[in-house]
Amino acid sequence: MRHRVVDAKGSRIHLVEEGDGPVVLLVHGFPESWYSWRHQLPAIAEAGFKAVAIDVRGYGRSSAPVEVEAYGMLSHVSDNLGVIEAIGAKDAIVVGHDWGSPIAANSALLRPDVFRAVALLSVPYSPPGTRRPTDAFAQMVGDDEEFYISYFQRPGRAEAEAEQDVRSWLLGFYVGASGEATRAPDGSTIATVRSGGTLRDRFNPSGELPRWLSAEDLDFYTEQFEYSGFRGPLNRYRNVDRDWHDLQVWRGQPITVPSLFIAGEKDGPAVWGARAIERHSVNLPGLRGSHILAGCGHWVQQERAEVVTALLVDWLKGL
Repeated sequence: MRHRVVDAKGSRIHLVEEGDGPVVLLVHGFPESWYSWRHQLPAIAEAGFKAVAIDVRGYGRSSAPVEVEAYGMLSHVSDNLGVIEAIGAKDAIVVGHDWGSPIAANSALLRPDVFRAVALLSVPYSPPGTRRPTDAFAQMVGDDEEFYISYFQRPGRAEAEAEQDVRSWLLGFYVGASGEATRAPDGSTIATVRSGGTLRDRFNPSGELPRWLSAEDLDFYTEQFEYSGFRGPLNRYRNVDRDWHDLQVWRGQPITVPSLFIAGEKDGPAVWGARAIERHSVNLPGLRGSHILAGCGHWVQQERAEVVTALLVDWLKGL
């Protein structure tokens, strides 16, 4: 694997690349890293592609602007375009997980001439709609709770709880969203925060590592976030309404390039996004496969590394 930092149309983006051939751009989510694609990079390269995994702006060694608005969706699409240009390619296949999925989806929606195919992991594609996202989130929970994205809206609040003990917070979040998560006695999950409480209150305090995450893996993620902090990553959530406004010109538009969807059976975005998945035949007319992995949680490419890698490679070869 080759590490380098490129100038992506004014943003500094750290990337890891392996192999040669058509470019496959891998975009991670929250709270993750290029490292989340560690299982897929060598396999995609071996299949005859140039696998490129980036640190999204705000993460690792990539640019981390101070302003909240610097993390809007259009800026992320611009970063992806800048990376493709910086590595000397004309086009790419883009693959995204978690927040990387909407970033990948919008890259293909806005620039299908550059991003000629798209694979979405965990978060299904739904075109820009008529309802403001924060209004929709407020209706998803009870009066004494906040949806986790709503909880993340206030600058500094989630940063304070996460940065107090980065390692334990990351572990709690990773386990809480995985297929190995156990529900609290009241049925709550990390998708909600009790009014006046913290997200950490929802974590299982056992401190046990899930089967798919080693101590060395957790060490890597911890080091990355102790260096970069959580402000930039959380600012992505603080742009959901701005994104909704900026993308209204594409309201209702499908993504027409060839596509793939993979999610876990226990994956939160796949559960509350079930309606979007049902409408993929309309919103993703180029869909060539939709896979819901039994017993799997949110971190699909890590929890089910071999299965996801095989699905991606088969899809890539068939393009």
